[in-house]
Amino acid sequence: MATVVYEDICKNFGKVKALQDINVEVKDGKFAALLGPSGCGKSTLLRLTAGLETISSGNLYIDAQRVNQVHPRDRDIAMVFQNYALYPQMNIYNNIAFSLQVKKVAKSEIDKQVHWAANILNIEALLDRYPHQLSGGQAQRVAMGRAIVRNPKVFLFDEPLSNLDAKLREQMRFEVRTLHNRLEATTIYVTHDQVEAMTMADEILVMRDGLIQQVGSPSEVFDKPANLFVADFIGTPSINLLRGEIAAEEGHLVFRGANFVLPLPSETSLARGRKIVYGLRPQHIKVLTEPSEAHPHIIEAQLILSETTGTETQFSFDYRGQKLIVANQGRFAIAADTACRLKVDVEKAHFFDQETGKRIAAGG
Repeated sequence: MATVVYEDICKNFGKVKALQDINVEVKDGKFAALLGPSGCGKSTLLRLTAGLETISSGNLYIDAQRVNQVHPRDRDIAMVFQNYALYPQMNIYNNIAFSLQVKKVAKSEIDKQVHWAANILNIEALLDRYPHQLSGGQAQRVAMGRAIVRNPKVFLFDEPLSNLDAKLREQMRFEVRTLHNRLEATTIYVTHDQVEAMTMADEILVMRDGLIQQVGSPSEVFDKPANLFVADFIGTPSINLLRGEIAAEEGHLVFRGANFVLPLPSETSLARGRKIVYGLRPQHIKVLTEPSEAHPHIIEAQLILSETTGTETQFSFDYRGQKLIVANQGRFAIAADTACRLKVDVEKAHFFDQETGKRIAAGG
């Protein structure tokens, strides 16, 4: 396997800057997800890695070798596409074997490798079929099999599950991650689905407008988002973002919005008058069902709507003109327009500078 290093990578399509100053390293054997909305540059970065697009400026290294001018077939990478890209005239055996046949590998070795890959992916019974006879999930396994028989240094996945239904996507997430663990392969995986990135990746590279916004583990980008974009993009339901300033009330610092006040963490030393964006994840606000339950950080809000997803209930509240989304485990029988008491976990609140959008520590 190999480490992939992007050094000052830029890619322009005419006057359009698709990628700007990409500096990041995907370490040997890691599973890295390129995550971001459509058009952010993640697929372009993957195609640069594969050699399917040329680099405008900067350097790309695979296994310590600069590969800017290296032909795609000589980079020792394997790519799995969104549309599977299987050869319709070939049966599944030959689809998987094709790259080895091109290299004129001995037939006995090809047979060994094809059956090894088919066994890993549980598709041995499909080897005599043709692509049009397969389901979406089966076709994706074949595409993965064609990639792994090459034993490449790096695996590249370009939104491979986006054409599958929700249940099959969940199953294939497990398959892809299990395959990665088994092969210990360096993997770069493009997705716009944060659930895929959060559940599969060792490291997430969050992208927007051709720039990397944050690099970190799933827990790091969720618990300590670098800016407002990352905070809003990561997490379901989306984080509550409220604009206001630091103010003093009864000798304590609070966050004051247009018509509401929210408490601050105990160690807050933000300057009075500082304009910030206060972030609260829906999971960090609790609906209190016991009227007698006391807590220093309780607010009262009017319920607009509640939706039960099975094990979780999502609420929309009106807190003095500000909409608050709350997500709690369990089922709640609360009628709309009910005034509810909400406990805010202020120690898990996030703070961002209103002007720059960057994260600021509660202590400063």
